[in-house]
Amino acid sequence: MKPTAFLINLARGELIDDDALISALNAGTIAGAGLDVYRQEPLPSDHPFWRMKNVMVIPHMGGPTDVYVEQAMAVIGENLRRYISGERKNLINVVER
Repeated sequence: MKPTAFLINLARGELIDDDALISALNAGTIAGAGLDVYRQEPLPSDHPFWRMKNVMVIPHMGGPTDVYVEQAMAVIGENLRRYISGERKNLINVVER
């Protein structure tokens, strides 16, 4: 990443190596970070992210939008319809374990 880049994580806390991110932020390797998810939630009160001026800590609420429930319910409803009608191989947004 460029020194002017900001890392944004709204996905999963496990995607980020906290120690590496803290080192990069302290060294100026990247400009900052916006974090909504963390390896440990809630984020411990003594975690360095809280004290860093170039980190925005958000309390795991970055996903919902004004239309989130409407869109999610449409997908859930369609998946339920497909599941009941035997179309289990055609479900939407399936994550393989």
